[in-house]
Amino acid sequence: MLKVIVKDSTYDYAVLRKDIFDMMAAIEETSSVRISAGQRVLIKPNILLSAHPDKAVTTHPLIIKAAVEYVLEKGALPQVSDSHATFTKFPKLIEDCGIAEALKGLPVEIKEFTVSKEVFSGRDGEEFTSAARYNALELSEDALAADVIINLPKLKTHTQMGLTLAVKNLFGCVVGKRKPQWHLNLGENKELFAGLLVEIYSVLRPEINIIDGILGMEGDGPGTSGIVRQMGVIMGSSNAVALDMAVCRMLGVSEMSLPTNKAASDRGLAGEFTIDGEMKHIENFIVPTLTAIVFGPPFARKLLRNNLTSHPLNIEGACKLCNECVKICPAKAIANDTKRLNFDYDKCIRCYCCLEVCPHKAIKVHQPLALQSIRKIAKLFNSR
Repeated sequence: MLKVIVKDSTYDYAVLRKDIFDMMAAIEETSSVRISAGQRVLIKPNILLSAHPDKAVTTHPLIIKAAVEYVLEKGALPQVSDSHATFTKFPKLIEDCGIAEALKGLPVEIKEFTVSKEVFSGRDGEEFTSAARYNALELSEDALAADVIINLPKLKTHTQMGLTLAVKNLFGCVVGKRKPQWHLNLGENKELFAGLLVEIYSVLRPEINIIDGILGMEGDGPGTSGIVRQMGVIMGSSNAVALDMAVCRMLGVSEMSLPTNKAASDRGLAGEFTIDGEMKHIENFIVPTLTAIVFGPPFARKLLRNNLTSHPLNIEGACKLCNECVKICPAKAIANDTKRLNFDYDKCIRCYCCLEVCPHKAIKVHQPLALQSIRKIAKLFNSR
């Protein structure tokens, strides 16, 4: 049976290094993976944007360092890579996130994913199942060529998908501008987008997955608009889906309310698992409320969509008109008139890429008055 390992931990490196080493060794012992001399090992953290580690936006650099040192002790060749969401140069991003300093002096390759390869089968040669639905799937050549993948997600909320955990973290193996293109193609349908994320997972199948929940994020994540929360935990498994489900249990969130878990379950990728360690119970964790985007009869969809769905809203006074959101928006729904940002909600697909990349906490999730009223009435009836 699958196992999810849970450990109380801290960013005190002497403690953290031992915890990561013990967890990775335990995952190796209970699975078929063995990191051995000469292997190329890809370490895939969450490096969303330039942010200090205390902001809980990215995987903490000391967790990355511990993983690198573990791989080096095995005589393998570590590579730390991601494809980020902003237009910041990768070396600057690595420096801002504290990764460059943490890995200084270690013989590790640090590089951005830049080259894609079209794939129709996973790293183990198994054909993936939804080629017709997603057409060609293009992923990082480095990720596909790795002998072993170590997946190091951050425990965060996500305004489109609820939570961004181990399965979602692999979306970073889609290179550069192809990410917003996928959002544009599938972002109106959370189920299809979740299916894409599970498809990417089924192709890459990382052998080791460890989630950084020492400092996590709740509220309107996964960018700077989220709320940092101390949780003091790391969790690991050979199976990313089992890990994501265990995190949901810890947070008191329904496992099947997470679209990626539902999509994985439909694919038969969500087996039974046991917990090794003492599971925490995080009280009152704030998860974004997900709303359907496309609903109702065709003639009324525009009206319903704009009045009964949440949408991104610029916070005047906080906005610096830096244009990061304008550049990332896959639907080209944001315009800068040099005085303020203007959102075209008819075009907006509610992917919240703008909120993800905003470095100034200047975009929030806005609930229209009609939606707020309906939720208040529903809450009143549910409490009876």
